[in-house]
Amino acid sequence: MAAAVQSDDDLVEYGYRRVIITITAVLCALLEIVDTTIVNVALTHMRGSLGATLTDVAWVITAYAIANVIVIPMTSWLSQQFGRRNYFVASIIIFTVCSFLCGNATNIWELVAFRFVQGMGGGALLVTAQTIITESYPVAKRGMAQAIYGMGVIVGPTLGPPLGGYLVDTYSWPYIFYINIPLGIIATILAISFVRSPKYGEKLKANQVDWWGIILLTAFIGSLQFVLEHGQQDDWFNDSLIVTLSVVTVLGLILFIWRELTYKHPIVNLSVLKDGNLRIGTVMCFILGFGLYGSTLIIPIYTQSILGWTAMDAGLLLIPGSITTAIMMPFVGNMIQKGVPQGYMVGVGFLVFFFFTLLMHDRMTPDTGAEHLFWPLILRGIGLGLLFVPITTLSLSTLKGKQIGEGAAFTGMMRQLGGSFGIAIITTFITRLSQEHRVNLLTNLDPAKYDVQQRLAVMQRAFMAKGFTADEAMKKAYQAIDLSVLKQSTVLSYMDIFMYLGVMFLCCIPIIFFIKRGKNKINPADAMH
Repeated sequence: MAAAVQSDDDLVEYGYRRVIITITAVLCALLEIVDTTIVNVALTHMRGSLGATLTDVAWVITAYAIANVIVIPMTSWLSQQFGRRNYFVASIIIFTVCSFLCGNATNIWELVAFRFVQGMGGGALLVTAQTIITESYPVAKRGMAQAIYGMGVIVGPTLGPPLGGYLVDTYSWPYIFYINIPLGIIATILAISFVRSPKYGEKLKANQVDWWGIILLTAFIGSLQFVLEHGQQDDWFNDSLIVTLSVVTVLGLILFIWRELTYKHPIVNLSVLKDGNLRIGTVMCFILGFGLYGSTLIIPIYTQSILGWTAMDAGLLLIPGSITTAIMMPFVGNMIQKGVPQGYMVGVGFLVFFFFTLLMHDRMTPDTGAEHLFWPLILRGIGLGLLFVPITTLSLSTLKGKQIGEGAAFTGMMRQLGGSFGIAIITTFITRLSQEHRVNLLTNLDPAKYDVQQRLAVMQRAFMAKGFTADEAMKKAYQAIDLSVLKQSTVLSYMDIFMYLGVMFLCCIPIIFFIKRGKNKINPADAMH
């Protein structure tokens, strides 16, 4: 059985070549993902030095995310057109050159434009790196290959904020882009020297290229990403631009599916979704993205806005959990190689994630310390370790040849979209739930109540002791109570979010019963027999 697979997979590498290819691919995936989150902590500094508004500076993140999600589904097709290695190397060069240009940007819209082009290179890095790693390992060891790739993908979002915080505090914001340049140069040299391209057959002529497919994909994905990124701040469907782009999203999706199913040379091969495991895998990747990016969003906001921590401290809090995930990855890869069904691991992973959300719900207060959050975040790390590798391996387990690249593009896109949906829905819920809790808390603060009067009197006296007049002191007392209510209502909204996330993960467990073990096809578990 193993021999049959080997003859199929002529891209399998051995010895030092495989080690170098693995390091190159993980380095590229890490570069791309760190760059998604490293910018978050530098936005305030960018605003100051480029003279931009908060809405303008948000485009630095939005432009990168939109470009990422547009290019991911096209990566397999572009690899086939230009050759895997050529496309991979070109993506690294585009990413590295744009990192230099981003650091040298003189105004906000220059920076946004370079970030968009950087995102086009970055999105390609992620999926192509995953395909290269998968194809460099024999089928029996693909669980381990995904584990190694997963270390980069999971650790990346966590490394961004503390690294960004350190670079901004020690140097200045352009250095969050300059750090990519030496790493990009090393990755380019290694990719040119060691990565091989599969033989794809004939390239398409210019008049055969699916230009309408490209236009419809760009319209549908670009509009959807914009709606998700800006929906909450623009008041969703009360804004005419959001309504227009929502219509473009729906129409674009319908026309895109019709085009890809009827055109002879589609830009995205939708027929690969006939594979049942890939269909289930894409759904689970969406949920994983939702949980991974959603919880990565809430925790730094909570620690900085409620507990008053610095960006650096908030980033450092997430590191032990990420290290836990990184340590778990090889063990999980080994378990897959030994034939432990991925479905069981995914079920346990969702359950562990549920316990993480439960602990976070119970431990959130306006005065929570790092020691209270340590173990819940370790649990999160264990849950991610049990989810990422089995879901990814499972999605690609019954695919062969160029279908692996097409499948990886779908899982990568769904993970990114899951993250975008997660962030959009969570920010909307935080705003709505905070207002709801604030109204409920204020109804209990009736100034006619004796204990409320007592508290106001004590606070008034404290402010008068600092030299304020009686009227000023009373005004300050009301402001302090209002601030306390605002803080408490925000904490309650975060607690609700964690409860909802937990319920969502619990409801995902039954999905594992739909997973099929390949009969004639070989998956990493069966290949061991």
